[in-house]
Amino acid sequence: MKTLGHRLSFPWRRSTVAAVVGALPVLAFPAPSLWWFAYVALVPWVLLARTAPTGKRAAFDGWWGGFGFMLAMHHWLLPNLHVFTFVIAALLGVLWAPWGWLVRRLLGGVPSRRRATAALVVVPSGWLAIELVRSWQGLGGPWGVLGASQWQVEAALRLASVGGVWLLSFLVVALNVAVAVLIAVRQARAPALAGLVATAVVISAVWVYAPRPGTDDRVRIALVQPGVVTGPDSADRRFDREEQLTRELAGQDVGLIVWGESSVGFDLGDRPGLARRLAALSRETGAGILVNVDARRSDKPGIYKSSVLIGPDGPTGDRYDKMRLVPFGEYIPARSLLGWATSVGKAAGEDRRQGSEQVVMDAGNGLRIGPMVCFESAFPDMSRHLAEDGADVLLAQSSTSTFQWSWAPAQHASLAALRAAETGRPMVHATLTGVSAVYGPGGEPVGPRLGTDTAAAQVYEVSPAHGTTPYVRFGDWPLYAALLVLGVSAVAEAVRIRRDARGSLVPPVRTAHGWPTRPGH
Repeated sequence: MKTLGHRLSFPWRRSTVAAVVGALPVLAFPAPSLWWFAYVALVPWVLLARTAPTGKRAAFDGWWGGFGFMLAMHHWLLPNLHVFTFVIAALLGVLWAPWGWLVRRLLGGVPSRRRATAALVVVPSGWLAIELVRSWQGLGGPWGVLGASQWQVEAALRLASVGGVWLLSFLVVALNVAVAVLIAVRQARAPALAGLVATAVVISAVWVYAPRPGTDDRVRIALVQPGVVTGPDSADRRFDREEQLTRELAGQDVGLIVWGESSVGFDLGDRPGLARRLAALSRETGAGILVNVDARRSDKPGIYKSSVLIGPDGPTGDRYDKMRLVPFGEYIPARSLLGWATSVGKAAGEDRRQGSEQVVMDAGNGLRIGPMVCFESAFPDMSRHLAEDGADVLLAQSSTSTFQWSWAPAQHASLAALRAAETGRPMVHATLTGVSAVYGPGGEPVGPRLGTDTAAAQVYEVSPAHGTTPYVRFGDWPLYAALLVLGVSAVAEAVRIRRDARGSLVPPVRTAHGWPTRPGH
């Protein structure tokens, strides 16, 4: 470790290394999907921060590592936001500065077993605090939460039903800390091994005792993915393509048809002809059609993105207006200050309007659906509230066509597996251009995924579920527990500092042998 510290003595060199090791966890997410790598991906970052010569330098290691993580996670934004992508990554990277200091405080130098044991709980809690702050919609939302890398691991999905994606993040960070201690702190290997055993026990207990959702009779739900449609009149030509694909579903006993985000580019009040064509499709297929209208409203000011349910007689009146908008993509935060982003990239020229409440729709035959739009599927609280409100099936209408050939479509589709597992409700992720996917109530894949090279209408056998998962019942308890841990740790640190400061003020006394000492030593 001394050799490592000497080699990284130049600040710019150390900062570069921090940014590189901070980016490593991204490999655990789609598209690489090296989910197992998440268990050791933070180890180089932890080892770097613990060898920092000062607490300030450790904070910089955290900041630069956070910058690397955010930049790598959102690198597909570069063609659209250009230099602003670096600005966002640098600003969000600051959140990891206290985490870097915390790693050095608990694991720096030659930590005692007590400090190493505390690190197994406090360091993951610090990571969860970061994820909590950056999950605020104004900061971009919970995209790239570390636990989301485990979306295809059955045991992890069972854990998500108990504590959501947050419990997964905590355990993944704890595993990384344990591995780092095993590598670098020989005298504290016993607590690290105990931490690994405790994690295995928790996973086993959840696997055995966590309740599994009950399921009802299956319903056939179809996804319509028109593929890439560009050029002049693309909104009209996309609608024609969706209409053509939907007609192929006639006679297939489908209970619901779902189109992707922005599948209808005109307000149906302004274009009654489109509403009549959709009603005709509903009659022809015998199913309700959930479309997504991205247009200026005819009944109120502004542009909205809205999930609209269409029946045999036209719009049923069930409508959900998107509540959480994508920063810079659909609105610009503090436009008076950051409006210059439109001049350097493809940021929103006009802010879209927000909806006010979530909606559970009656799709017929007793099927209740809970729609979300685009990156709202990244927010665990939204799907949890829909499950609480009685949704049998969760739906996300999405379009990542702007980032068609990047990692973004696969990353977005993977989130549906986590939302399904958390709530015990099947989830449908329907897009315009892929990746579209369906997951069962345990987060398991149902039927084929529709990739970014596919245009099709695909039918899925979905089992609506009932019952309540512990996560739906108790909510984000791992976050509250993490904040409690950090609070207790902060109090203990303050007491230690005060005790040390008081001890340093006590004047030394001379012993019978003349040696100066302090009381209690």
